Amino acid sequence: MMLEEDSLKNDQVSRNFSRHADEYDRYALVQKSVALQLLQRFSDSTGQGRTLEVGCGTGILSRMFLDKHSSLNLILSDLAHGMSCRVAASFPEQTVVDADAAALPFADSSFDLVLSSSVYQWVDHLSQAFSELHRVLRPGGQVVMALFGEKTLYELRHSHIEASGSGQSHSQGFPDCDQVQKALACQFEIELLESGSEVEWHPSVPSLLRSLKAIGAQNASRQR
Repeated sequence: MMLEEDSLKNDQVSRNFSRHADEYDRYALVQKSVALQLLQRFSDSTGQGRTLEVGCGTGILSRMFLDKHSSLNLILSDLAHGMSCRVAASFPEQTVVDADAAALPFADSSFDLVLSSSVYQWVDHLSQAFSELHRVLRPGGQVVMALFGEKTLYELRHSHIEASGSGQSHSQGFPDCDQVQKALACQFEIELLESGSEVEWHPSVPSLLRSLKAIGAQNASRQR
């Protein structure tokens, strides 16, 4: 069951990303690097059968995947309708739907493979969302995903705490590796779980904030 506050947050996240669909690719440099590294983590043999991408955005991961597996039936989905419209125009031969990662609109055992990059950090209840992944996967199916972890934007949060003098930051929080592992282990056998760092330099805090807002990655914390 989705709580009203969860629904409101989803609406906000959807609006933020929809508004910035046209400029997302220009600023999503880290997301592009993460998508590339994600595809390097599994072999070509993994790309078999009916495949779902959760949170396709403008199609960064989709394009890389289809370059290797152009004959596969790839279903693209995103919470933000603006993103769905944009990716549908870019991939007219693929099926594109609006979909919430925590309540996927697909039948049980529908897919052999699920891909996702830079999405699940926006989900409050990882166990529920991963349960949905398990539900739509066929027996023996695989999930290959990447998400932003707890150290994401830690410099910004630390600066906020220091500047406010309150001892806390109201910026967006992200799940740590233990949280992700526990949520996954409830549904899946984990073949590989690892974390790494991506560094992007900005000349100032306003520059950083402008680049984040330009991709729709605005603060979705209820305490913002």
